[in-house]
Amino acid sequence: MSLSEYRLAFDGAILARGFWIYVWKIQHAGEIAVYVGRTGDSSSPNASSPFRRAGQHLDLKIGAKGNSLLRAIEGLGWKAQCCRFEQISLGPFFSEQNSMESHTPYRDRVAAIEFAVSQVVGSEFCLIGTHGSSHAVH
Repeated sequence: MSLSEYRLAFDGAILARGFWIYVWKIQHAGEIAVYVGRTGDSSSPNASSPFRRAGQHLDLKIGAKGNSLLRAIEGLGWKAQCCRFEQISLGPFFSEQNSMESHTPYRDRVAAIEFAVSQVVGSEFCLIGTHGSSHAVH
């Protein structure tokens, strides 16, 4: 059996929970796609770290629910195991909140930022994933 070596390096600050924006650059066979995302759930008052979200995004398990990045990559006809990934994270813009009532305004603000970033990135690169917000950036 032949073993290969792979490396992962990151700043521990990326482990902080809260409201983050992140941009993935995915390379496959000379092509590049970009994915923009955020932390801060729509269904609960949770706002995880970009590091935790990365694992969810690329979960290969059948039936995985939070792997929208993986599904977008597969939608291009790419196999995730054949891609090179780079993530840039910005934040946290806000800390994680204790209730849905206090969570929602921050979630909506970060969703507006995510949408604005996706519009800029999408004008220059192949943007994958779904992006939308009815909220203004402020």
